[in-house]
Amino acid sequence: MVFCGKGGVGKTFLASASLRLLVEGGRRRVLAVDADPSSGLSQALGVEVRRTVEDLRREWISSLGKVSREELALSLDYGVLGVMEERRGFSLLAMGRPEEEGCYCRVNELLREILTSVSRSFEVVVIDGEAGVEQINRRVMREVDDLLLVSDPSPRSLGVAFTIKGVADRGAVKYRRAGLVLNRMKGGEEVEVPVGMEVLGRVPEDKEVEELDREGRTIFQLRGDAPALLGVGELLRRLGYLPP
Repeated sequence: MVFCGKGGVGKTFLASASLRLLVEGGRRRVLAVDADPSSGLSQALGVEVRRTVEDLRREWISSLGKVSREELALSLDYGVLGVMEERRGFSLLAMGRPEEEGCYCRVNELLREILTSVSRSFEVVVIDGEAGVEQINRRVMREVDDLLLVSDPSPRSLGVAFTIKGVADRGAVKYRRAGLVLNRMKGGEEVEVPVGMEVLGRVPEDKEVEELDREGRTIFQLRGDAPALLGVGELLRRLGYLPP
């Protein structure tokens, strides 16, 4: 599952909360991918990132033309495993800052293949996407099961979610299911959903989540009965990631 949307709508909270609930729900092979350059997911999970996939990519750009594709692929494969942070119940892979200018298609293509291969070793992969449409536009994620378009009730956030889905539908990424996840919803609040978009979940506004973020605490320090966490649980059950 990948969480996409405008900056500041709560993608990182939803991704980290999903990972917590999956781990607590007995999923033993969960991979978290922090695809946002700000490393918000890593912080929310309390994981200090030492090296990123972008660090690895830059290191191997210098190898272009010096080694065969097979040698480069093998080195990158080991490298990706080396930058993965292992924790109890989950693993974390941080993508790092966006690519610098210039085309390094051979390395980038190999990395995409390797990341796809690595993800198959896990039961669930949770991706905290970069803000806006660029991550989809760059085709960093070629194929996902669930494209979760996060939005708060504001028209601007809903517009960005609609744009991202349009980019995906033009072939930027394949998905099995796509829909809105409305975050920070107040009781009884109505939202004008863009035509053609399905609402997959609604997560209530929760002051404890705001306090958690402000104080720099991790998602594992949030009360288990916090309304927002319960809302994410309902979303995961609807999507089939948790049992009824």
